[in-house]
Amino acid sequence: MSWRPAEDPVAGDRKSCDALDLVIVPRARDIGGAGGAFEVRRALPHGKRQMVGPFIFFDQMGPATHAPGQGMDVRPHPHIGLATVTYLFEGAIMHRDNEGNALEILPGAMNLMTAGSGIAHSERTPDAARAAGQKVSGIQSWIALPKAHEETAPGFQHFSAASLPVVEDRGVTARVIAGNVFGATSPVKTFSEWFYVDVTMPAGATIPLDAAYEERAIYVVEGSIDIAGDIFEGPRLLIFRPGDAITVKATTPAKLMLLGGEAMDGPRIIWWNFVSSSKERLEQAKEDWAQGRFKPVPNETEFIPLPEK
Repeated sequence: MSWRPAEDPVAGDRKSCDALDLVIVPRARDIGGAGGAFEVRRALPHGKRQMVGPFIFFDQMGPATHAPGQGMDVRPHPHIGLATVTYLFEGAIMHRDNEGNALEILPGAMNLMTAGSGIAHSERTPDAARAAGQKVSGIQSWIALPKAHEETAPGFQHFSAASLPVVEDRGVTARVIAGNVFGATSPVKTFSEWFYVDVTMPAGATIPLDAAYEERAIYVVEGSIDIAGDIFEGPRLLIFRPGDAITVKATTPAKLMLLGGEAMDGPRIIWWNFVSSSKERLEQAKEDWAQGRFKPVPNETEFIPLPEK
């Protein structure tokens, strides 16, 4: 998805749990425009924390209800130096990119678009869903690529919800989107070690947060959880220090995203939809988009122009 301006997230109240490094309260902004209301809540990047593992951008989308005839229309726009993950809880989004990939993104599926040296794509409400109307919600995240792979060839991986491993225990359901968690391994191929898990918990259930990964966080989508006696209600991003064993207890029915991975090999620069370790590379990407050097997205005639600032 294209970067849309939004207020920076804010730090939450400091809590007593020693394992917690930072609590972030995402700020909401309506980016719907003519297509109807569409609220996003941004948790990353943050002034005190740019990344958790390779996760450098994390937006909760919706929930939004589009009436018949309305929908989302994100016109073709470019990316470099990152991979995007579009993960839906509800609704459908039609993805098209200039590598020839065109498919509907559906709830529970893993859709990893690697921009690398450069890709352009659009995201729109599918025709059938636009005609009927739909409710849509999910998470849009960007994964920074290691320096050695920032210029890798662009690509797209799609795994349906049914093809991703699901772990179920005592009412808890965990879909492993990426990485190795709870003894299950996602089939998704990544350029660095990172994990991403969709967890649904009934009230009273508990889960561990794996200490094997260097950097870890929990995004509370909805509901509330207890960690070491402190209660956290969604939406919140909880970032933890390395190595500590964490037990999470749901105090109400809760939906969580577990995320993180190995620390990245240095900071990144973000400008609009571009991520890079090099200012010069960002300038080249700006020029390439402004001059129309990216391949066009098939079946698209519109595009988002380069911002003036």
